[in-house]
Amino acid sequence: MKITSPLGKIIQHREALLGAIIILMLIGIGSTAPFFVSPPNLAGVFDDTSILIMLACAQMLVILTRCIDLSVASNLAFTGMCVALFNVAYPDTPALVTLVMSIGIGVMLGAFNGLLVWFVGIPSIVVTLGTMSVYRGFVFLLSDGEWVNAHEMTPQFLAFPRATFLDITLLSWIAVVIAIAVYVFARFTKTGRAIYAVGGNPKAAVYTGLNVGKYQFITFCISGAIAGMCGYLWVSRYAVAYVEVAVAFELQVVAACVIGGISIAGGIGTIWGAVLGAVFLGLIKNALPVVGISPFWQLAISGLVIVLAVIINSRSEKRVGRRILREAHQ
Repeated sequence: MKITSPLGKIIQHREALLGAIIILMLIGIGSTAPFFVSPPNLAGVFDDTSILIMLACAQMLVILTRCIDLSVASNLAFTGMCVALFNVAYPDTPALVTLVMSIGIGVMLGAFNGLLVWFVGIPSIVVTLGTMSVYRGFVFLLSDGEWVNAHEMTPQFLAFPRATFLDITLLSWIAVVIAIAVYVFARFTKTGRAIYAVGGNPKAAVYTGLNVGKYQFITFCISGAIAGMCGYLWVSRYAVAYVEVAVAFELQVVAACVIGGISIAGGIGTIWGAVLGAVFLGLIKNALPVVGISPFWQLAISGLVIVLAVIINSRSEKRVGRRILREAHQ
């Protein structure tokens, strides 16, 4: 059935609409501050948003299965502190080894969340609210509340995300690779298609032989792995590790997904929506000070956009539900 109402057209072309809004924002900001839209500055904005993009991609997979991972920022902080302290103790460790180590730590933390959801049957929001505090507490216990500063880290540890290729930082390139990899995984693999299926209709998925808990577990492992990797990238980029690294950053991650059209009810959303949602938030964060608006307005603007996105998502799901019911009675 073709959707012809204005709201329906918005729903059908959510990513295109969000992309158009981002372009209009850039045009408006560029008319006030031309330097902001210069290629070097835009590359810097993308670099600043890269970690949010990667975490939003991972969160999208979790949300597709009707779950949510609120522990990503605490995972990031704990893993970042682990690799920072390891670098202090073993300064000759290659950066790539440190990166692999951070991914491994993140996978274990994500797998713990997934096992509690899968085998114990605890709702994901309860599990990850708990582990969010537990992992953050581990950061304090591990560091005894102390900071690890730039002068304690080795140059190779700090240089990894700042290395450039074609004038783009390695951190930005990693974000691009992660986005493409998640797209290919979700779109073209059997597991990716199953993730959409278990989120779209868990009961039907069970009848077709899909283990819902198993695929939820897989998404938590992927989310943990990317969060762990971002832990190293964050600490090395900002050259500091401490207890409150990325506090409340999980809210921005979820917001990026919601703005990008990923349905909290599961089964609906695209990787490009998550990426555009993250870029939108990154643009607001970097542009407000440039145009003379207080950064505190970022919260109000982001909140308003989130509310509008939730309304559109809700209307979209109701419209799809009504269409299915009409077709069932024909």
